[in-house]
Amino acid sequence: SSKGELKRAKKRQSDSKNDTMGKDPVKVTEEGAIFRSYRDGKKFLLTPESTVQAQKKIGADIIIPLDELPGYYTDRQNLVESVARTHRWEARSLKEHLENVQQQAMYCVVHGGVDRELRTKSLDYLSSLPFDGFGIGGSLGNGRDELKDLLSWLMPMFELNDRSRKP
Repeated sequence: SSKGELKRAKKRQSDSKNDTMGKDPVKVTEEGAIFRSYRDGKKFLLTPESTVQAQKKIGADIIIPLDELPGYYTDRQNLVESVARTHRWEARSLKEHLENVQQQAMYCVVHGGVDRELRTKSLDYLSSLPFDGFGIGGSLGNGRDELKDLLSWLMPMFELNDRSRKP
């Protein structure tokens, strides 16, 4: 009956209020990212280690570490925290990868939004680790012009010091 459907809907709504994820499909923690399936609502955890293992299992030629993608409008403090967490995840991913390389490469992902200081710090930190190559991730700007501006100052930085020696 329609009254039964209404009761069930209210129960689901009440249950979701008690759920730590709320209605968000993803929750980011230090451990990893908890996703909620859009199909059945079940939650599953992706960790830096589990994502490397999954990519190795399918035989990926290039493995990309787990990283967080904050939105373009994220305030600076949250962006700083996100970049730091992503760096910790990337280090954990690299450690997992190096335990059994299997002729597979691992690229790091440079983050920092459109913030020059954070992008520079990200590139400096990640280039100090033995990754095989680089990717550019995170928010790349709000439109083509901002993306072009970001790349115009970021790309030359890859040529500095030993970074250009990476494959």
